[in-house]
Amino acid sequence: MFGKNTAVTTEDHDVVSSTEDSSPTVPSDNKESDDIIAFVGEEVTFKGTIRYQGTVRVDGRLDGEIYTDGNLIVGKKAVIMAKIEAGTVTCQGRITGEIVAKKLVKLLSPAVFDGIITTPTLSMDEGVLFNGSCNMQKKDERKGKEPKLIVSVQEAVRVI
Repeated sequence: MFGKNTAVTTEDHDVVSSTEDSSPTVPSDNKESDDIIAFVGEEVTFKGTIRYQGTVRVDGRLDGEIYTDGNLIVGKKAVIMAKIEAGTVTCQGRITGEIVAKKLVKLLSPAVFDGIITTPTLSMDEGVLFNGSCNMQKKDERKGKEPKLIVSVQEAVRVI
């Protein structure tokens, strides 16, 4: 169920850890999502907190929190009720909660989202059910820097 480099905190004690690579091939145009390091299958119900680096695919039920700088892939049959902080989130399933993505949130049909998204870029297919709000930073806020003048006003109006 979980691959290498994954730290998991759980309330349930029947979670099995494994270092086997049981990752299915994930069709994607995102090169980062090709190396799935952990997988939550369709028949798995997980409650707790997942912290990882890399790409994780969820096809089962997850209730809790997910933290990563990497990618989260949510399959068509997945049902997630969580606070999610990730680099990129790609969803075809159902998410209820809050998503904070550093790069991108991609909602693919037939995804259902209920909650709040904070991301610089949102992509949504026709057929997605979106009930919530989206907060997107302004261009200047993304860089975290105030624009600076290259020359002073006096220098700009000085006539030679």
